[in-house]
Amino acid sequence: MEHFRKTWRKTNTACRIGTTSYIIPDDILPNLHYLKDIVEDVELVLFESDEFSNLPDPADVGEMDRILKDAQMTVTVHLPLDAYPGAETDAERKRSAEKWLRVMDRMEPLVPFGWVVHLNDPPEGSPAENPGKWEHWIAQCAKTIDELAARTDAARLCVETLSYDFSHVFPLVREKHCSVCMDIGHLLLTGRNVDADLEAWLGHTRIIHLHGVNEAGRDHVDIGHLDHGLLHRILSALQADTDTPRVLTLEIFSQKDLKTSLDVLENAL
Repeated sequence: MEHFRKTWRKTNTACRIGTTSYIIPDDILPNLHYLKDIVEDVELVLFESDEFSNLPDPADVGEMDRILKDAQMTVTVHLPLDAYPGAETDAERKRSAEKWLRVMDRMEPLVPFGWVVHLNDPPEGSPAENPGKWEHWIAQCAKTIDELAARTDAARLCVETLSYDFSHVFPLVREKHCSVCMDIGHLLLTGRNVDADLEAWLGHTRIIHLHGVNEAGRDHVDIGHLDHGLLHRILSALQADTDTPRVLTLEIFSQKDLKTSLDVLENAL
């Protein structure tokens, strides 16, 4: 695995290859040490709640910065999941925004390539079926994005494709000059036409999350479970665009899945 960075760099001039900060069963710093010769970017998966937090302290952030600079690596930061940027009440929405802003303030010294944002908990149905609630939810999400964009470049706010139809929020992403985090596994789980979504959104995509979905419907497994034709089309689209910096994150969580995924990628290049 240690030579994969060089292999990838030969065919991808603008897109960096990455994986998550939980490949070995240890904390973030040991994972960075482990991954520094394997990938070019690490997705820092952060949690911040009353029950549990893995937010690094300032000293650890300084150590991360040294590792990243020595290894010529970048990071993306997955903002905590238990947040509701479109919450019905402004008090709850503000609590979520403040949680994300605390994380951003702590991690900004690393100059993350992107902040992965989940616009969680949309209303039921579609905007056509439930227009009032959707309008309110979108308006609340817009307020949260504005607060985040006051602290960072809007383009580094990467709104992830989740279990709902992303076309419902894509106009907001464009209006606010944000980017897309296209999660291929999520698109497959929800029966999307991934080729059509690539065509529609790749031009606005800064981060791609790549992982397989196994026979039991479990995602975040090795990409050996991906259709090989689809994988080739994704790689071809990335290789054809040498002007747009991106990160392709293998969003998996074990050494076994990482090794298998890198082998699959190497064979596909």
